This record gives sequence, structure tokens and C-alpha cells, in this order.
Amino acid sequence: MTVGIVGLGHLGKIHLKLLSELPEFNISAIYDIDKSVIANLAYHNNVKVCESYDELLSLCETVLIITPTPTHYDLASKAIKKGKHVFIEKPATDNPDDTKKLILLAKEAGVIVQVGHVERFNPAFTAAKDYIQTPFYIDIQRLACYNSRGTDVSVVLDLMIHDIDLLLNTIKSKIRKISATGTAIVSKTADFANARIEFENGCVANLTANRISLNNVRKMTVFQESTFINIDLLNKSTTVHKIQPITSFSDHKGVILDTGIGQQKFEMIQNQPIINPVNAIKTELECFYKTITQDFPLAVSLSDAEIALQVVRDIELQINPVKR
Repeated sequence: MTVGIVGLGHLGKIHLKLLSELPEFNISAIYDIDKSVIANLAYHNNVKVCESYDELLSLCETVLIITPTPTHYDLASKAIKKGKHVFIEKPATDNPDDTKKLILLAKEAGVIVQVGHVERFNPAFTAAKDYIQTPFYIDIQRLACYNSRGTDVSVVLDLMIHDIDLLLNTIKSKIRKISATGTAIVSKTADFANARIEFENGCVANLTANRISLNNVRKMTVFQESTFINIDLLNKSTTVHKIQPITSFSDHKGVILDTGIGQQKFEMIQNQPIINPVNAIKTELECFYKTITQDFPLAVSLSDAEIALQVVRDIELQINPVKR
């Protein structure tokens, strides 16, 4: 299947490399407004450089849009109207209204549009899903060292949206209430944000995103009855902690939790699921191909993206960034 890539920045280069390793795709063309970048890439990857986006669309069946978020809607809508299947990096657009428009356009054109919420394919998260049943509390932290790339939008749209998507994929219940705070520190948009999301089924989630941290952290902890699950999305590891009462017949295998004299004692048993060492971006691209060619279930739809963007909007409406 012929594919064109628009946007060859840091993430676009990664997609270019991974696509070249997938036999399902044939990279037919690339395009970026920075001509010096793509000229060098074309030379080393033996791909055609296009002079315009229109030229790229004329040379491919599918398009990967890896450009800054504010450009997504115009680029995607143009590709869809020309009957191209589209893979679009998260977030789908910078607002839910434009994403709704893309949903209608894609339905009318009969094309597949997949959104790049790559954490869905993180092997630590996929390994944990079998153990997640009925969570009552979820804590998610996403901390990143400062990088000017992405600061044209708030940390909620840039980083927290990853975790909003994971949360919505985990909790199958409507949101009852959102409370949020955040502030701009070095950027013109919020660099720090915290959101508390309450669901109708009683589950509560606390999300923190910070893009001026000294360390990179991407962790998710899920609490449910007798179990809590630590998911390290950055280091690709998952640990399941199961707490169970100790009886006189118990064969102690875990950490003893002594609750006091005469009280029931418990033990905490740890289990680390086997993590399949896959490349999440490559996996999502393979799923994109299968959806187009084999009627494979769409991994992350525009509808999924639109719901996540609604949550982003609700959070951002409560944040009033204060310039330093």
C-alpha cells in the first residue's frame, strides 16, 4: 500500500524509519514545509520529495499526518475528500468540533481514519488490561523535561490527552464531574495541570501533567478491590499487587501486612506479567494497515479522539494560565 508522510519533524522521522521496516507499506512520497529537512531524508531513504501537499496526495493511497496539532484539520479534511485513508497523530485536531467534522467527512468518503494515541499500544498497558476489572481509583502522572516542541498548545492537549484516552479506554462509564487546575510557567499556555475526574460508576481518577519536570515520568496506578496495579509506561513494566487474608493454612509467599494484635493479617503477593517487547508505533501502524485491508477493528477512532478532546476542553475551561 502506498503511503505519503506529511511532517518530518522528530516524530515524523520515527514514522518514516518504522514504515520503511514494514513490508505492508511502500513510502511513495514525503512533504514538509522545511525543504532542507526532507531533502536530506529523501537522499538517505530513497523516497520522493514533493513540492506541495497536493502533489503528495496524488501519489499515495494513504497519508500519515505528523504535523503540529493546529494544522491537522485542514490537512486531514483535504486528504479525506480525495478518498485517502488517513493516520493522524494525536490529538486528531485541537478541538472536538473539528474532529466531529472529520467524522462526517470520513463517513461520507468511506475511508479509514486512525488516530495515533500510541499509549494504547504500550506493552505495559496492554499487559495490565487483563488484570483491570472494576477500578475505584486511578492515579496517573505524566512528567516531562521541558521541550519547546509542543508548547503551542497547553500541557493538557500536548501530554495529558494521552492519559485521558487511556482512562476513557479503561473506565466504561460516563463522566459525572471534572475539577481541574493549572498554570503557565514558562510558556504562553499551561505547563502544569491537574484534573480530578469522577465517573458515574463511582470511580475517581487523578491526572497530573507537567512539562517542566527534572525527570521524565509516565506512570499509572489502578486501585480495585484487593488489588492495585502499577503500570510504568516509560520503562515498560507492570506489577500486580494482590492483597489477601492469611489463614492458618496459608502458604505465605508475599509481604505480611500486620494490622495489629488480634486483627486479621494479610499478605501482599506481587506478580509481574510478561511484557511483550513491541514497538508501540510500529504496532499501531500495522493495525492501521489491517483495518484498511482485512476489516480489522479500528484501534483508535475519530469518535474516541473526539470524546477525549471534549474532556480536554472541559479541563482547559477550568484552567486560567498565569504568565510569569
